[in-house]
Amino acid sequence: MTQNSKTAKPALAALLRLVVGILMIGALLFLPAGTFKYWQAWVWLAVLFIPMGFSLAYLLKIDPKLLERRTRTDEMRPEQRRIIMASVIYFLVIFILPGFDVRYGWSNVPVWLCLAADGVVLASYLLYLLVLKTNTYASRVVEVEQGQQVITSGPYALVRHPMYLAMILMMTATPLALGSYWIMLPSILFILLLAARAKNEEELLQKELKGYSEYMQKTRYRLFPGVW
Repeated sequence: MTQNSKTAKPALAALLRLVVGILMIGALLFLPAGTFKYWQAWVWLAVLFIPMGFSLAYLLKIDPKLLERRTRTDEMRPEQRRIIMASVIYFLVIFILPGFDVRYGWSNVPVWLCLAADGVVLASYLLYLLVLKTNTYASRVVEVEQGQQVITSGPYALVRHPMYLAMILMMTATPLALGSYWIMLPSILFILLLAARAKNEEELLQKELKGYSEYMQKTRYRLFPGVW
């Protein structure tokens, strides 16, 4: 099997995931709104998915193995599967309700605040990319691979789960970017879900990843520097 054929499958899977993600999230946003004249949604989609396209091309060229890890969905731990199912429900809520909010005028988020929230979304995605650049073992599933080492540099010097921090920042800013105050409330649930995922993940890492217990003593905070 050639190197090109080895990378073709994860590349196609990632591209398909990107296209399907755009279509699905677009439908969840615009159908409840009852209109395509929902500028907040268009800006948010551009801010998020344009960098995603560039990052896909980057990973395909620089680290196709990481791209393959990021397309996996075969989570084995029951606790993690329950957290993932709860996260799916959260994502449905956070993408469906903003359209109704705009349609019926429940919120009146000023333009500057929507755009500022878009800036946070972009910054959080850049943090996410920095994590991928720093840690080639950043898989979608909780596991320890052969040869995996503890990463202590870059964003991992600040918190033990910088990718989850990036996701929290992104998803708490998304409601405002989409023009909805009300959808800020479910964001609390998402923070709790990722906190539970991080705690459960560390139980595995302490047992199976050499040096992780020492890393926990050196880098004290899981998600929020100076807090937890």
